[in-house]
Amino acid sequence: MTPAPEALSLILLWKGLGLPLIRLTGYISLGLFVGNLIETLNWTHAMSRVAAPLARMGRLKDIAGASFATAFFSGVTANIMLAEAYEQDKLSTREVVFANLFNSMPTYFLHLPTIFMIAAPFIGYVAAIYVGLTAFAAILRTGFIVLLGHLMLPPIPEGCIPCQLQDAPDGNRFDAALRKTWSRFLQRLPRIMKVTIPIYCLFFFLKHYGIFTWIEESMAAKAQLLVWLPPEAITIVVFHMVSEFTAGLAVAGSLISDGSLTGQQIVLALLAGNILSSPMRAIRHQFPYYAGIFRPALAARLIIYNQLLRATSILIVTLGYWLLA
Repeated sequence: MTPAPEALSLILLWKGLGLPLIRLTGYISLGLFVGNLIETLNWTHAMSRVAAPLARMGRLKDIAGASFATAFFSGVTANIMLAEAYEQDKLSTREVVFANLFNSMPTYFLHLPTIFMIAAPFIGYVAAIYVGLTAFAAILRTGFIVLLGHLMLPPIPEGCIPCQLQDAPDGNRFDAALRKTWSRFLQRLPRIMKVTIPIYCLFFFLKHYGIFTWIEESMAAKAQLLVWLPPEAITIVVFHMVSEFTAGLAVAGSLISDGSLTGQQIVLALLAGNILSSPMRAIRHQFPYYAGIFRPALAARLIIYNQLLRATSILIVTLGYWLLA
């Protein structure tokens, strides 16, 4: 049974809503400014060359290649670059979808060191296997999008990677580029915040009053479907779903240390928990900022497509590991 929510107070609102919202606003503001500056200085040319071979195979434009390279350092900035290009009609809706999915690998690799450093103290060498398999799933996703883009997107004109973007009207003078970037930043940021802040507040109250917990517990109640896992391993899946990643790791660490489960069973349980818990977490954590960067309808589509592709890739990797390990 879901416990009664804690009474709202100024301290709770500040810690649970105020600080996280300020943090999110800061990340989006920085990403927006950097993305605009990169485009104003035409640095997208150089950045797109990093991903040029893959982008060329996937029939993706230069801005998609630049976004791919940027995603290794900032997922927010990478998405803002795509949103800006979309609003300027440089990318179609389909191209934005493909470019966003194309970024699956660098977006995951951006967080890979953190994931490994959290998991290793709990489950030791098993962390390397788990992180390696999820990284391989991310590579599969990007490879699949390259193949799908080659089949579904129109051919890129010869010499379009990097495409010939218009030169900045003020040349390459950094001070002129900064002025133009600041002007565009001030125009774009209020529009983003008008969408992001209300959605983030709504999701905070939904979480506070137990709506997400109720949904997650309802999903966890279906864990008996995982009959191919030992009962102890199902505990890891349930904790992975109804709590944070570290809760599942703590249970896994305890079970592997006393010999209740093998390394393979731990990995399979963590992969299953990953698949089942990701959609709800994506809605809670990604949608507020995605809806601020992209139009809400497009943001929802991107999250759905990302989660379907992510779940499918991890399921394929899980089946492969189960059969071969």
